[in-house]
Amino acid sequence: MSASEIANRHFAAAVAEAKIAGLDADAVCRSLLGLVVAKYLETRSVSDVQSELRFLVDNCDPDTDFAFMRP
Repeated sequence: MSASEIANRHFAAAVAEAKIAGLDADAVCRSLLGLVVAKYLETRSVSDVQSELRFLVDNCDPDTDFAFMRP
């Protein structure tokens, strides 16, 4: 099983549990993101974590090609 498969399984379970509890999925996402950032900061510098997050933000539009992609 890959890391992505493990993460997807746990993420889906958290969202499903939140729905049952009457909680908003966005709140769960924010909480999980906070946990991820905290975990990163245990072993990575603040600037490295910021760079990781900036890359994700800059490339989160599924309709936009990555800058390094050729037409």
